[in-house]
Amino acid sequence: MALAEAGAGGRLLRWPRVVLFGDSITEFSFQENGWGASLAERLVRKCDVVNRGLSGYNTRWAKLILPRLITKSTSAESTVAVTIFFGANDSALKDLNPKQHVPLEEYAANLKSMIQYLKSVDITEDRIILITPPPLQESAWEKECLAKGDKLNRRNATTGEYAHACVQVARDCGTDVLDLWTLMQKNQDFSSYLSDGLHLSTKGNSFLAAQLWSRLEKKLSALPSLLPYWRDVDHTNPEASLL
Repeated sequence: MALAEAGAGGRLLRWPRVVLFGDSITEFSFQENGWGASLAERLVRKCDVVNRGLSGYNTRWAKLILPRLITKSTSAESTVAVTIFFGANDSALKDLNPKQHVPLEEYAANLKSMIQYLKSVDITEDRIILITPPPLQESAWEKECLAKGDKLNRRNATTGEYAHACVQVARDCGTDVLDLWTLMQKNQDFSSYLSDGLHLSTKGNSFLAAQLWSRLEKKLSALPSLLPYWRDVDHTNPEASLL
């Protein structure tokens, strides 16, 4: 049987997908031991995990990009979850990093705008998870800045203001939220969660993966495995099992 004929005999296989939308902490999430890779491993044969991390981006730029990533006609129907993970760049200090900085009120408005867009293409609130920026370990990040000839351009307290705003947006809009900034600082030294004071270490990736899975599991647990287990394929008539 020709491949074209075989393909015509069955329905097009549409893999559901989880979209990870964020800055460099999302872009790097498929590196070894990354939180995105961990999520993809958990969901293999159930859905695709799509990395749409954009290093250095803030919410001002992200809200312009989102309608080019998810549209009603092509991808909203198959999108079972979206993470929106911005704030580490928005919260950069205006006088030292004006290109990435976004004022706090605008940051909150941009998050709301992205949620409203997703709802407009029929991705409901229960499929959206906001993630706050992680805490900033200032001494480690200052070393990174000094190595580039810059001054310390972020502060943990400022990042915390953006994290609190992110949590409030989630409350206002009815979405889930993962408050990474608070959870990582709860009764512990959080420096081991970070590789350079800003980005996640292996331990930080593992922490985020576990926290995110605890929120996604209930949303995605009902997804079936795609295509039968190989032992269940009728080898005398594979078409009956596979098409």
